[in-house]
Order: sequence, then C-alpha cells, then structure tokens
Amino acid sequence: MSNLFTGIEDVKRLQRALQQAGFPPGEIDGVYGEGTRAAVRAYQLSKNLLADGVAGPVTLTALGLVQDTPLPSVTGSVNAQIVAKMFPSTPLGNINANLPIVLDALQRYGLQDKVMTLAALATIRAETASFRPVTEGISRFNTSPGGHAFDLYDNRADLGNKGAPDGASFAGRGFIQLTGRANYAHYGPLLNPPVDLVNNPDAANDAATAASLLALFLKDHALAIKTALLEGDFKAARKQVNGGTHGWEDFQSAYQIGDKLLS
Repeated sequence: MSNLFTGIEDVKRLQRALQQAGFPPGEIDGVYGEGTRAAVRAYQLSKNLLADGVAGPVTLTALGLVQDTPLPSVTGSVNAQIVAKMFPSTPLGNINANLPIVLDALQRYGLQDKVMTLAALATIRAETASFRPVTEGISRFNTSPGGHAFDLYDNRADLGNKGAPDGASFAGRGFIQLTGRANYAHYGPLLNPPVDLVNNPDAANDAATAASLLALFLKDHALAIKTALLEGDFKAARKQVNGGTHGWEDFQSAYQIGDKLLS
C-alpha cells in the first residue's frame, strides 16, 4: 500500500497531526522522510494498527485527516485464471463455482485489500487445496492408533471440546477448517444470518457459510497476519490460522504467485 498523502501540503498536514498526537516527525517540511515514517510507525503501534510506516486510509482516519475510508479493493481484479495459477492442482470448475462466493464474503467483511485477499486465498490453498469446503480427514494428528475417529480432539480443552463425540462433531470444516466446539459456538452467531453450528456443524460446509467463516476468522487475526507478511514471515502468518506451520509452503507459494500477478 502506498501513502495517500504525497503532496507537500498534505504531508505537512500529516506532520502537524502527528505532532499534535504526541509523535513529533521533526521539521514540518512536507517531506515524507525517515522522521515522518518513524513517527507514523510509532503512532500506529500506539493505536494497535499495522506498523508499516505508511500513511494509508486506516492511519489517516485514526488521525482524523480523512473520513472513514475503506481499504482499496482488489477483489474485482481477482479472476479464475489468476487463482488457477495460485492453485495449480485444483479443478478449474471448483474455482469457478466458489471464487465469487469467497470474494463476496471478503468484500462484505472488509477484507478486500490486496494483502488480506491474498492471505485468504493462500489459506484456502493450505487448508483445502480443492477450493471447496470439506471436512477434515482422519490422520495421525487427530486419531490415535486403533482409536475412534478424531479421538485425539475429544478432550482438547483449548478447542472447547468436552469429550466424545466432540472430536468428530467439531472436526475441521469449511474453507478454513474451523475446528473445536468453542470456535463453532463463537462464530455461528456472528454470521448474517446467524447459524447454529453447535447443533448443526455440517452447515459449516455450505459454501456461503464457509466463505463467511473464513472472512470472520481472518478478520479477527488480520493485524497479526499483516504484520507477519510485512516482515516476509510466512510461517508466522500461517500460525495465526493453523496454530502451527502445517501447509506454510503452500500458503507462501499461493501468496507469492498471486502477489506477482496482481502487481
């Protein structure tokens, strides 16, 4: 993202606002130099904003210099041909069917900017490379040798599970693989309209519901994801969704391909 204030008088307004907010940029000279960039970054840190030193719409709105302005949208530039290159092994039919639903959800929940749009698509690549909502498969990570399906999830208190059959009932579903009773209980009421995912967990695999769950979950972690991506730390960005680094190579590959194609 580039600075919105680039003219000399605009930068002077920014510098004065920073000064008044308690973050002196140095001389009020209308030059967006290192002093101004450092002051912007310090201000952003104080407001829990993405600390990139860029005077974008969120920072300028916080400073009172512009009306609440949505981040620039790239969703209109993302098409099936671009996403097919980000998902080289995925049937094009799945992309054609589900991409418009995903992009619509990202737009509705305010994640239409380039970084979060790419992060969402890269997350789908890492979680469900088929580009369709699916239920998590049985693996050594969720099922013990000879045990019933998802028994290693049954008593995961960190997921809000309370014993069998919670492991299977609240296994990963959707585009983002929403997992655990606590997440199903938290995000269901936030949907518009709300969905009782606790009593109907399979509803998380409905395409529109799955797209909204993806957007809601990523929105909750947007600052940390953007900060990690600003630093080029794809593993850290992946941890915000997965809790670990599983699939981070696919996440990085999809993100970098998309970033290049949308440049």
